Amino acid sequence: MFTGVGGTGVLTAARVLATAALIEGQNVRMGEIHGMAQRGGAVNCTIRIGSSVHGPIVPTGKADVLLSVEPVEALRNVDRIMPTGTIIVGQYQIVPTAVLLGRAEYPSDKEILRDLSKFAKVVTFDAASLAQDAGSLLTMNTVLIGAALGLNLLPLNEESIISAIKDVLPARYHNMNISALQKGKNAPKQTINV
Repeated sequence: MFTGVGGTGVLTAARVLATAALIEGQNVRMGEIHGMAQRGGAVNCTIRIGSSVHGPIVPTGKADVLLSVEPVEALRNVDRIMPTGTIIVGQYQIVPTAVLLGRAEYPSDKEILRDLSKFAKVVTFDAASLAQDAGSLLTMNTVLIGAALGLNLLPLNEESIISAIKDVLPARYHNMNISALQKGKNAPKQTINV
């Protein structure tokens, strides 16, 4: 499962992963949920890969990996992860409107990571800085894919993901996203176990 808010590339990242699976000849299903995504609302995508996959819905407690561009969105969707799964979350807050208006409070990073770690292993790192180093904050989604790839959490090979990046994205973004993939793959990460 891939989560974030509108404008963080969640849908694009899901298309890259689904395309990589198709390149490898795997059976894949993808689903997306996005309400007010263009206004910074929540966006969730599911990608299911495997011979026994018949639909895009990931049942509660059955996701192997939860990738989240935004920490609070990881919390909102933590019920999807299985106890033996892994949550990969970037350390970049996108403050919701309710917080900006003073109607809600954004939890601290420590609180978010503590709460996430009650459900599964959590891997966190500064994905935003790596994305900036690759050329744009908008590559944070690809940095997270790289992190999952580097941790051997994807049933996909790197060459297929790079081919998918080239298939899904316009040519002017290829090098930046391939760099982001590599940076995520090789970045030092902090692991918080259950």
